[in-house]
Amino acid sequence: VEAKPEGHTLKGVETQSAKYIGGLPKGLPRWTPDGTALPFAYESTGTVTQFTSNLDPEPCSREVFAFHRPEELVRLAGLERQLRASLRKMPVLDTSKLWAKQVTAIESLEKSLAADRPRSLIQMVMGAGKTFTACNIAYRLIKFAGAKRVLFLVDRNNLGKQTLNEFQQFASPYNQYKFTEEFGVQHLKKNTIDPAAKVVITTIQRLYSILKGEEEFDESGEESSMFEAANALVKQPLPVVYNEKIPPEFFDFIIVDECHRSIYNVWRQVLEYFDATLIGLTATPSAQTIGFFQNNLVMEYTHEQAVLDGVNVGYDVYRIETQVTKDGAKLIKDPAYLVPKRDRTTRKKRYAALDDDLEYTGTQLDRDVVNESQIRLVIRTFKERLPEIFPGRTECPKTLVFAKTDLHADDVTRIIREEFGKGNEFCQKITSKSTGKKPEEFLNDFRNSYFPRVAVTVDMIATGTDVKPLECLLFMRNISSAAYFEQMKGRGCRIISPDALQAVTPDAPG
Repeated sequence: VEAKPEGHTLKGVETQSAKYIGGLPKGLPRWTPDGTALPFAYESTGTVTQFTSNLDPEPCSREVFAFHRPEELVRLAGLERQLRASLRKMPVLDTSKLWAKQVTAIESLEKSLAADRPRSLIQMVMGAGKTFTACNIAYRLIKFAGAKRVLFLVDRNNLGKQTLNEFQQFASPYNQYKFTEEFGVQHLKKNTIDPAAKVVITTIQRLYSILKGEEEFDESGEESSMFEAANALVKQPLPVVYNEKIPPEFFDFIIVDECHRSIYNVWRQVLEYFDATLIGLTATPSAQTIGFFQNNLVMEYTHEQAVLDGVNVGYDVYRIETQVTKDGAKLIKDPAYLVPKRDRTTRKKRYAALDDDLEYTGTQLDRDVVNESQIRLVIRTFKERLPEIFPGRTECPKTLVFAKTDLHADDVTRIIREEFGKGNEFCQKITSKSTGKKPEEFLNDFRNSYFPRVAVTVDMIATGTDVKPLECLLFMRNISSAAYFEQMKGRGCRIISPDALQAVTPDAPG
């Protein structure tokens, strides 16, 4: 260990450390692989620490959060082949269960890992099989590279359940076992990680809770998408301290699946706590995401390419614009007219006269001011245009409506039922606050049953969730993030066989 004062740069100190590890006086106790040079070197200022393993094929210093535990150094010293050496000698990929773009993604990633790139990003459009690709990646890293653990970060808890199911169904192309029969896979529901698990699936919110030493974490904190994190870019990064139960070397690889750019800002230090190689999977990379992954975009597969390949379907855009949405409106003070006011928390209504004229903008609509006539006009226009958009159809196609807030979703759900003259089963609200069923049960009904025909959500079905029979998206909100819009739009771009579509929508074309 070469110690330097705080603020001293460390890259120029490595030569000094190299002299020490190769010049230990004879007679002193040591363990060395070749009987001469010591295997490990650290340089540290107490604030910044970097580590070099001379057992790697190309020893290269890297910054670490803290010194490794002695037992980890013993483990590394005793390995027959180091992880980075194994990454350079991965066996040929079995492509029998993969399609071309998945093969490209895996092979391109493994080339990047073999080159010791610490961060790699894969762009694969929705519906291209990112999770199945990730299962193949994790399997090969564990089985052939000897990774001790892989962390799989998902955007929301229900996506964690989908990911676990994908691992459970994954059949090894090299033997007769399923992934979970060969290696332990744990989807965290409590703040305890099974040390025997080879793959750990969780959200970054729960991971941070574990690092803080909290014994419990409320699952409701995992139901909202990171894309919905308000003002994520202006918040301060979260403080992270050393946790002896989950030391920095706990994971060898972290796969980050479709997380909002806030994961690389507010949550960045949680990722950088671990001495792990980062692998990003996304359908919609932002400039910040690409920058975080050091411009190492190893594979790019866009929606346009996927449409040409028959992996996605194209789409048409219909615009419904009201005067109120565009310009706002003004409510004139009238002592003889009482205006309903609704409590945001209890939803209790009271009636009162306006003290002054109330003027509001389109951006305040459905947040500060509710104009039911505007909602009703949009829904009525949508209903009237359905025969034009879907000619020859008598049934409402499976439709997903994106609302602004949970309260707005309530209003939209009620008005859709009124305008279509249908009951509760026709249109249902599916948000993190829906009760009576588990979130995945609501989604399964929407995906596999005739009812509901229309689902109203805020963000629960906005990312990752697969609803192949979905034919129509209705945006009743503004989307400030282009990446998030692409995610939401992707819910309606999945391909489906005519028979499967007609099973839930009988009058759909064959």
